[in-house]
Amino acid sequence: MPLTRRQFSAAAAVAAAVAHSPGDLLAQQTGGGEPSAGATNGSPHDMSSMPAHWMGSEEIAFLIYPQFTALDMVGPHHMLTSLMGAKVHLVAKTRDPVQSDTGLSVLPSMTFDECPRELDIICVPGGSSGTLAAMADDATMLFLKDRGSRAKYVTSVCTGSLLLGAAGLLTGYEATSHWATKGLLPIFGARPAEGRVVVDRNRITGGGVTAGIDFGLTLVGRLRDRQYAEGVQLMAEYDPKPPYSAGTPERAPAEVRGMIEGMFTDFVADAEKAGRAAFARFGRL
Repeated sequence: MPLTRRQFSAAAAVAAAVAHSPGDLLAQQTGGGEPSAGATNGSPHDMSSMPAHWMGSEEIAFLIYPQFTALDMVGPHHMLTSLMGAKVHLVAKTRDPVQSDTGLSVLPSMTFDECPRELDIICVPGGSSGTLAAMADDATMLFLKDRGSRAKYVTSVCTGSLLLGAAGLLTGYEATSHWATKGLLPIFGARPAEGRVVVDRNRITGGGVTAGIDFGLTLVGRLRDRQYAEGVQLMAEYDPKPPYSAGTPERAPAEVRGMIEGMFTDFVADAEKAGRAAFARFGRL
């Protein structure tokens, strides 16, 4: 039976760490002592030398809501589903397909009520108008506040940190967001910090959109170890070399930055208003 991508990622990570020769692997599989003279190949999926801590049992939930940004979720989802033994859930208010801000529909795997109460990781992707609507939605915010209050890791990507903040989950923590909205974090008692991924105790936040891949890989390394994470990175061939050097406000040409900042003006104003209102309602519950 062919391996799934998740199984193949795990097997690749294991194979990268096994220090035995192919003949030794064959001897382990057959129960023999010394490999036979003709033995040259063992199973590429032998896991007998896998470190025990590479197998986990994490419960991981991604909160999705109408008009969220798909890549905010899909990037870290790709990384975290490579954690052997982990269960990764896509959680929404109902089991109906949830449409992202680019029209991509995602099918939730469970509802708020069905989601485990005790999570190892809760992750919130960002968005624009969808994020503001989620801030005003009682069921979404109460679910986030409840699960986030007990999760071992409370995390977000992009403007998802505004939702964490509005739920009172970033008060007193360093965090990041999309560069255009990072300045709003103090509304929620959070401290804006530099970095594509910001770790403050059990709060881990990623910057805008593509930073979710770095965020997910960072979590893989923390939950397993560096070698496991490097195997996952290699399997994904994650070695970005963008064709342009305009991925941060500091590197982008001035005219490009001005154009994008102008596009965000209304959203930032709306986000500040919605964030203050949501934090007043949910952040101090």
